[in-house]
Formats: sequence, C-alpha cells, structure tokens
Amino acid sequence: MLKPHAEPPSPTPKASSNALFALGFRPFFSAAGISAVLLLIIWLGVWSGAMVVSNYYGPIPWHSHEMLFGYAVAIIAGFLLTAVRNWTGINTPNGKPLILLTLLWLAGRLLPTMGDLVPGIAIAVVDLAFLPALAMAIQPALWQGKMKINRIFVPLLLIMAIANLLTHLQFLGISDTYSRGTDAMLYMIILLIVFIGGRVMPFFTESVLPDAKVKRNQPVETASASALIALVLVQMIYPTPWLSGPLAALVAVTQILRIIGWHDRRIWNTPILWVLYTGMLWIILGFTLKALATAGIVSTTLATHALTVGGIGVLTLGMICRVALGHTGRPMQPATSIKLSFILLNIGAAIRVLAPIIMPGQYQLWIHLSGGIWILCFIIFCVVYLPILVKPRVDGKEG
Repeated sequence: MLKPHAEPPSPTPKASSNALFALGFRPFFSAAGISAVLLLIIWLGVWSGAMVVSNYYGPIPWHSHEMLFGYAVAIIAGFLLTAVRNWTGINTPNGKPLILLTLLWLAGRLLPTMGDLVPGIAIAVVDLAFLPALAMAIQPALWQGKMKINRIFVPLLLIMAIANLLTHLQFLGISDTYSRGTDAMLYMIILLIVFIGGRVMPFFTESVLPDAKVKRNQPVETASASALIALVLVQMIYPTPWLSGPLAALVAVTQILRIIGWHDRRIWNTPILWVLYTGMLWIILGFTLKALATAGIVSTTLATHALTVGGIGVLTLGMICRVALGHTGRPMQPATSIKLSFILLNIGAAIRVLAPIIMPGQYQLWIHLSGGIWILCFIIFCVVYLPILVKPRVDGKEG
C-alpha cells in the first residue's frame, strides 16, 4: 500500500544536517510553491502587455512549458523521492546529492532566460537532463524493493523526458513538435495522478473516515490507465481528433466510475479529503471538454485549463499540503488559511474554465482574476509551509 504520509523506514540512514535537504519533498515542494507564484506573476504581466519576456521558448510556449516541466515536475520529484523511500525502506538522495538534483531543476528554469548568452543546445541539454536524473535517483531503491509494480515510475519519467525532447526539437529548429510534447506531458502528468490517486485516495478515505468502505474495480482501473496511455501515444505519434476525442471520453467515464467506488459523503466535511476529490472532478470535466473540443463544440484551451488549473493545480496543492504535514510530524489538520486556499483555487479554476463560456466578452478579466486567485493561493501555501519545510520534524525524527 502506498502511504506517502507514513513514518520513515527504520532504521533510517543519517539525514543531512540541513533540514531543507533531509528528504526530497522539502526542497521540491518549496521550489514548486515559489515557482507557482512567480510563473503566474510573470505570465499575467506578459499577457496584459505590462511586461516583455525574452527567452529561449518565447512568451506563450514558456508559460505552458514551465507550468508542466517546471512546477508540476517539481511536485513529482518531491513526491517520488519521498514516497519511494517509504515503499522500499531504502533511502533516496538527501544532503549533497539532493542539493545537486535541486540545482539541476533550477538551472533548467533559469538558463532559458539567458537565451542571448547561452546556446540553445546547452539550454536543452540541461533541461532534458533532469527527468532522467530523477529516474536514476529513485531506480536503485525501486529495484531493491519487493513491490515490482512501483518500478513503473522509472519508464514513466523517461517517457516524460521524451515529451520534453519533442518541445526542445522545435526550439532548436529541428521539427515542429512543441504542441505534441506539451500535450503528451500533460496527459502523462494526469496518468501519474490517476495511478497514484487510485492507490492513495481510497487509503486516505478509509484511514480518515471511520467504517468507510471504498470499492476498487480492477477492470475500471485497467481501462482508465490504458485509455490514458493510448492518449499519450496518440498525441506523441499521430495526433488526430478522431482518435483523441473517443479516448478522452473513455478517460472521463472511467474516472467517474472510480470516484463512485471511492466516494463517501462524509469526505465533504474533511478539507484534506475533499480537495483531492474536487481535483479528480476537474480531471473528469477536463477530459469531457477535451472530447467536446475535438468535435468543435468548445475551445481546446478550456479543456486544457480544466486539466491544469483544476485537475493538476487543486490536486497537487492538496497533496503537497498533506504530505508536508505528515512528513514533518504534524497533525493532519491544515491551517484555516490553507482550507481557504483549497476553496479559492477551485473558484479560480471555475472562473478560468466556465466563465469564458458564459461571458466570453470578458475573457481578459477571467484570465486575470483566475490568475490572481492562483497567485494568492500559492502565496498562502508559501507563508504557511516554507517555515515548516525548512525546519526539522517537530517530533525529532529523521526526514
């Protein structure tokens, strides 16, 4: 069973004397929170014309690339470096190796802003190096662990690296594959969320709610993962609406069936649970809109932002808050301001996705309003959680 909030394995290897680099969730969740704020501030400045950004990607591709390969990958790195240690009882990088891994991620974010000084090939090589490096960092522990199913994360990370390569091939002037790469990465992130969610959300529900009975339907789980994998392959190899539309609809249907099996109405009284369920509902809506977009009924942009702002944004905020509390020895009770941020981020997603359908003439307003809410939510996260992430566990244990 996947328990990302469980106690560290015993005996534990000696941790870094610097608490920030004692375990992977600390630097990468910190980096994700800060980048979530800065990326949106810059993007809103660019969108409004108040700011000019000159970089390797260009202003619009930079936004989507960095939200996926910057923010989301930081969350993935922090989660896997922490969870793999729990699954296997074998230490993952901490101390100096973790510092180097963090610096590699940071270099991938900063070098593109120096496009006039750094050759494009050097920018691409550095950015492309992170996901394989992360795979190498978790591979030894996974291969020594008893649960072979967990080894799937290594090839998943390498497929993400291929998606990143597709984006860089366009900026290097080799092929026109940027959109293929970003869409494939989006679906890979959702695949990772769906896979992990199928393991942790039923567990969280049963562990928090007394006598909760969740149902796991293996055929539905298999169909859900298969449809997402097929969607990734279609996007990377032969992107076409007549294939991607039905696959997106199948993903939406299978997610509905999964949620029905896990659902207990008491989750809506527990913020640390309902934030995860609302994130999954945004994923369902996102793939429903994706299917409709392939038929020309709605804009593809709305489907994309249902998946990103709603699905990835809401779910990752809820997950990193929970993981950070558990792994710093604190009660699983988020602060009132964090509960407020859960509500606000859902409102921000609704404004970004649904308001343009109702009042398309106010499109600029909806973008700025939803972006401002995103910034506020992650400022709240940084204020509450950065002091937690840089300090040792309150119970004196390692990690």
